[in-house]
Amino acid sequence: MNAKFDSEIRQRYLAVDTANVADVLDTLGLTNQGLAAELAAVSGTRLAGWAYTIAGRMQYYEGGGDPMKMEACNGIGPDEISVWSGNGEGICYFGELIAVGMKEQGSVGALVDGGVRDVRWLNEHEIPVFARYHTSVQSIGRWKVTSYQESVSLRGATSTWVTVDPGDFVVADEDGAVVIPQQYIGRVLEEAERLTATEVKIREALAAGDSLSECLAKFGHV
Repeated sequence: MNAKFDSEIRQRYLAVDTANVADVLDTLGLTNQGLAAELAAVSGTRLAGWAYTIAGRMQYYEGGGDPMKMEACNGIGPDEISVWSGNGEGICYFGELIAVGMKEQGSVGALVDGGVRDVRWLNEHEIPVFARYHTSVQSIGRWKVTSYQESVSLRGATSTWVTVDPGDFVVADEDGAVVIPQQYIGRVLEEAERLTATEVKIREALAAGDSLSECLAKFGHV
């Protein structure tokens, strides 16, 4: 892949609904790719990009920072989303300063199976973030990054966990978040675009006075 190709793919995914992406994954037999409903927007409304994974765990420690966390954050690149996993409860993994630093490196948002803070400022910076909860409590001294760019597990919608590998694709909107395995990214996108185009035609026909049954007979079920 190249940077131009990555950006074009991401822009195309931003133009389709997550619901259509989930439907396509179902038809391919990938029935457990949806993430838990708790993972919802805290800033922005749409998220799309390649997964850059970061994992951590609750651990008491002394000192003023987490060197591996900084190392992990510095590795992210253009059109990537930081995907955070860990067993933290009540504390934040991700906030404004990390978000701004990642944005400067080309990152296009974050998906956090845990907590975030600085929500007002994330919105001010127009950084799309989906997370499980928000909290004012920092992670320093409480939670540490243990690995990055390795497989992680996030809470699932129809399964207990969904595996996210580096280079998988993440899409999220008002309906929820979905993970597309890397080898299916192009195939899923093309079919989701087809479904989206069909839905546009159905809405136009409904607006023109056709009944729903007429539309479904003409365009099929979507």
